[in-house]
Amino acid sequence: MPARRLPDIAALEVIVSVGRLGSMGAAARDLGLSQQAVSSRVRSVEHELGVEIFVRSPSGVEPTENGRLLLEWANTLLERAAEFIAGVDTLVGNKHATLVVAASMTVAEYLVPGWLTTLTTRVGARISVRPMNSAEVITTVRSGDADLGFVESPGDTADLAAALVATDELYVVAAPGHPWSQTGAVSAAELASTPLIQREPGSGTRITYERALAELGLVAADPLIELRSVTAIRSSVLTSNGVTVLSRLSIADDIAAGRLVRIDVDGMSMIRPLRAVWTPHVTMRGPARELLDVALASTT
Repeated sequence: MPARRLPDIAALEVIVSVGRLGSMGAAARDLGLSQQAVSSRVRSVEHELGVEIFVRSPSGVEPTENGRLLLEWANTLLERAAEFIAGVDTLVGNKHATLVVAASMTVAEYLVPGWLTTLTTRVGARISVRPMNSAEVITTVRSGDADLGFVESPGDTADLAAALVATDELYVVAAPGHPWSQTGAVSAAELASTPLIQREPGSGTRITYERALAELGLVAADPLIELRSVTAIRSSVLTSNGVTVLSRLSIADDIAAGRLVRIDVDGMSMIRPLRAVWTPHVTMRGPARELLDVALASTT
């Protein structure tokens, strides 16, 4: 009997993803492949091994009894492969020995630190976090200068694979002495015509705010001040008579303590997705995959 040939690592990653997510479609989205490509990889592995791994149904797939064993063994092989790659990276000083993360400002300041605390208890990789705006994150990940990115803007992520890690909401806020703080409300038209202390163009906060106004047929006035840091904007509003739009993540404590007042805007919603992004042609493994899993787990 001829020796069986071990399926390649990429094919094993496909069957493990299908088993973990329970459907070909979900695995395709997770891996950045077409559903047809995933289905073809699964059939190829089953043919190579001579074992039916999954039972198909309209609602998804279920592993067979033999399939469960194969998935467990495949997952072990992938873990060993990731360790092998990490070891080689360390030996040759490859740039991927350090996990490079590009993150938009809000995510970098308020979510990434907690994720990294969890991650460092699992892996010993060196981690470099580069804060920037969402447009810059997409450019950096596309160029290969970061292994994983996090963006906070709605809309297209170009040709990058993406996964939702959280949902955020923007608040209009002012210091207690501002006239709007007395009523706690303002019309969308008045808000649009008022110069705000804002993030720079390309930031997720700026994009979300301008799109929310555009949905109401309004155009935002030019900013009073443009600042690149969430912390700098918050400090500026706390010490001035200005108004801004910031993530609830960055100002929840200030609102609870009365340092800032949330201003309601009738008919205007500024809810946005916070997403992980990565290049779809590169298989996520090692510390990058671990960090993505930590971020995804935070949504539950």
